[in-house]
Amino acid sequence: MPIRTITVPVKDLDAAKALYTRLLGVEPYADAPYYVGFRPEGGPELGLDPHGDVAAGPVVFWHVDDIAAEVESLLAAGATEERSIHDVGGPLIATLLDADGNRFGLYQGPTA
Repeated sequence: MPIRTITVPVKDLDAAKALYTRLLGVEPYADAPYYVGFRPEGGPELGLDPHGDVAAGPVVFWHVDDIAAEVESLLAAGATEERSIHDVGGPLIATLLDADGNRFGLYQGPTA
């Protein structure tokens, strides 16, 4: 499972958008009040989330084909569910914690 998305929680979406546009050298491909996404060449997607937990820091998302099966398998392997599978406008995401409390996410793209 490749890491394809890193989501950064932000307090000021406009300020973060300006900074990451400069840092990454690309304009956002998605620019909405609830998410700004960048796809820099050669790297994973970087998303800015104004509703994320700033204190917890960035979340790394693994893209999967079957999010329900992956969540079940990871729970059986010792993960705990932080936020259950939910729809974010087509894609499904979930966040889990490893045994040390480190947060990670799963992402399943919308089916055609």
